[in-house]
Amino acid sequence: MKKRQTSESFLLSAIISLSGGFQDAYTYNIRGNVFANAQTGNIVLMSQHFMMGDWLKALHYLMPIVAFAIGVIISEQFGYFCKSSEKLHWRQMILLIEIIVLAAVAFIPDNLNMLANALVSMSCAMQVQTFRKVNGYPYASTMCIGNLRSGTDNLSNFIRNRKAEALDKALHYYGIILIFAIGAGIGGVVSNILGIRSILGSSAILLVAFVMMFKRHI
Repeated sequence: MKKRQTSESFLLSAIISLSGGFQDAYTYNIRGNVFANAQTGNIVLMSQHFMMGDWLKALHYLMPIVAFAIGVIISEQFGYFCKSSEKLHWRQMILLIEIIVLAAVAFIPDNLNMLANALVSMSCAMQVQTFRKVNGYPYASTMCIGNLRSGTDNLSNFIRNRKAEALDKALHYYGIILIFAIGAGIGGVVSNILGIRSILGSSAILLVAFVMMFKRHI
């Protein structure tokens, strides 16, 4: 069997998707009904509040959008300038930054939810920009709509042509969606029990992925 980079393995993709679902549940349940990952929803709510003249509420949704864009830029720059690093893979560097940022969010009081949401959104963007393939298939670890479209597209292809590769792709995408959903469920339950500190659970999940990546191929 051909070895793949650990960063593209299904196991590691599942772990970071679990964390992605956890983060979304955390910001929605604990940090003022804002989605860390689903920027489409934030854009809809931002526009609605701008049109209603509620500028402060609109800003509440604008900040995660801007932070998400900043996260993508940070990750892209790391990928360009640190790609040749031998001591620590650049993707591990991104994970380490994520772990630290999310741990810091656990100690931001709820009167600074706008800052907390921005930091989590930035972290999510760094993750989705950095980890973009699972067993060679493009995917998103912090959102579901693209995975749902790709999975169903491949399922339809399998129904028509009975190609095993199409079914394999569909199962990969649906598997990631299921794990994301499990992460969101766990995040929702834990958030309601532990409050703002619960995001430490997401850092712990990412720490597992960080350690896994010391082995470059599996």
